Amino acid sequence: MSINEFTDLDISGNIVKDLNYHGLTKPMPVQSKTIPQLIEGSDLIVESKTGTGKTLAFSIPIVEALDEGDAGVQALVITPTRELAEQVCGEIKKIGHTKRISAQAFYGGKNIQTQAKKLENGVDVVVGTPGRLLDLIRRRILSLEQVKILVLDEATACLTWDSSWTSKK
Repeated sequence: MSINEFTDLDISGNIVKDLNYHGLTKPMPVQSKTIPQLIEGSDLIVESKTGTGKTLAFSIPIVEALDEGDAGVQALVITPTRELAEQVCGEIKKIGHTKRISAQAFYGGKNIQTQAKKLENGVDVVVGTPGRLLDLIRRRILSLEQVKILVLDEATACLTWDSSWTSKK
């Protein structure tokens, strides 16, 4: 089957509506190849150049899989930088708007009490950098008990992150 538009994918009308609102009607090749597999629940490792649509390739299946009534963090996206955390969070908010999906970016340099309050108020998708996420977990502010989906965006950079500060704790 040829996938020429987002409506050709097995995604909800709410997501298609949000995509169309932002001028997105045709999936990029990486999206056409990965979205159906991710919606089916497959685990994937995707390598693609910058600007090819990877963020939407994993964001659409995240939003599709989330249960609106569930409490707690349902998806965790780990990014190596603050800028990427904000970008990914913004994309998830765009396509999850109609479905009322809440996403928040968590990274160092922001007040941790403010971030804790956001988590207390309920967040469906947490996007963050390794250091801040570890800090939130260690302080028992962030619970991963309800997480169904894990994404390592730019996995190599996330996994080679300099965690020397953690060895001092």
